[in-house]
Amino acid sequence: MSLQEQFDKAAVNVKNLKALPSNDDLLVLYANFKQATVGDADPANRPGMLDLKGKAKFDAWLARKGTSKDDAIKAYIAKVESLIASIGLQ
Repeated sequence: MSLQEQFDKAAVNVKNLKALPSNDDLLVLYANFKQATVGDADPANRPGMLDLKGKAKFDAWLARKGTSKDDAIKAYIAKVESLIASIGLQ
């Protein structure tokens, strides 16, 4: 199975976890997904002061700046696999 196929499968599996992951886990998933699909975040597009959730997500993504697409995909897959091991699938 190719890396892209593994990534696509992980993206489906994450939606079928038995429970919602912690906020920290969700930020890691979001940041790696965005880095893998969009690339580096542009600091000029950071959400405003009142959008706390948006800023947290953006900052997590920005922290991955410079990470290659393949590395972000691998990190995303690894995180999903660890969540499946700890939480399980429906």
